[in-house]
Amino acid sequence: RQLIKGAAATVGAMSIAPGLMAQAAPVRVGYAIARTGPWTGGAQVSQEPNYLLWAEQQNAAGGLSVKGVKRPIELISSDDRSDVETCVRSYEKLMGSDKVDLVLPPWGSNANFAVAPLANRFQYPLLAPTALSRRLVEMKLPYFFLLLQQPKAMCDALVDMLKANKVKSVALIYVDDLFGLENFAAFKVALQGSGISLVEDKSYPGGVKDLSPVLRSMKDKNPDAFVGFTYPPDTILASKQAKEVGFNPKFFYASVGTAFQLYKNVMTPAGAKAYFDAHTKKFGGKEPDRWASGACWAGLEILTAAVAKHGLDRKAIRDFVADTTHKTIIGDIRFTGSENTATLGTVSQWQNGEFEVVWPEKLATAKLNPAKPAWK
Repeated sequence: RQLIKGAAATVGAMSIAPGLMAQAAPVRVGYAIARTGPWTGGAQVSQEPNYLLWAEQQNAAGGLSVKGVKRPIELISSDDRSDVETCVRSYEKLMGSDKVDLVLPPWGSNANFAVAPLANRFQYPLLAPTALSRRLVEMKLPYFFLLLQQPKAMCDALVDMLKANKVKSVALIYVDDLFGLENFAAFKVALQGSGISLVEDKSYPGGVKDLSPVLRSMKDKNPDAFVGFTYPPDTILASKQAKEVGFNPKFFYASVGTAFQLYKNVMTPAGAKAYFDAHTKKFGGKEPDRWASGACWAGLEILTAAVAKHGLDRKAIRDFVADTTHKTIIGDIRFTGSENTATLGTVSQWQNGEFEVVWPEKLATAKLNPAKPAWK
């Protein structure tokens, strides 16, 4: 009789154990990100460091809260090699055969444009911090969300600032891909009726090694402002070569990479501060950028809150993301369809070692310096 009781107790314990194990099973979070190739500069500043920091912080606190049950995060990731096909295949495997619990987005407009329909088909919510595309908004994919200000908002703010500071002429370069083409189109629309003339515009291929000929041509036209819809390597290249050829307009605006600590080095709120300090400490003094890094962390904050409330039910997560005003380190975020319509378009400027918001004036953290000093 005692033996049977003991055996029964053992069986009972074994029958409970799988349930306990299921509760403690890791939350498998998958993503593909550029670790090699031309997208690496942006991906390894604005996105993957945030993914690693988020997983580390959640696990240090006992795991991700899944409807009140703490479960460790297991990151399943790969190098997309800055290649759209590799990126798509990676996400198809993660969502299709691997059946991970959640996915995090790749870097950049092109990769997100390719992956967004796939995530929608498999019904995985995707909060993209580095995609700028009106076409993605117009596709009306219910599982895809864009965190950044989109081209119209950004270009309207930029042209408004230039007009208010009596700029009469501008020269422009743009990378020949979805990001560059959409921003160029939005900028031309924003210029209409502004009194600002576009004296030259030139596209360039990704991976360009020399922009000096077009910068010399622009210098000859002596515009009041230069605008570049550029990626990090091109932003650095255009800035260095403008200095080399003596192209020194009153306003010099470049895009992705300008907000990186690297740009400051080369060219010489409480929640946000905690994030900034934690990021800088974990990555040996490497600061987050002052633009998409914050959007990336905000996306992770939203995902964390959604899982805490709704567990790993991806439809419920999607509905929570779509229907809630989210409090994040970059302020309130609210989506209209795929677009974050709560975050206004802004222009920022490096001043005294910090990247200050200078336009619109109601959001400014510092007064605009309306004339760029000469290159040093």
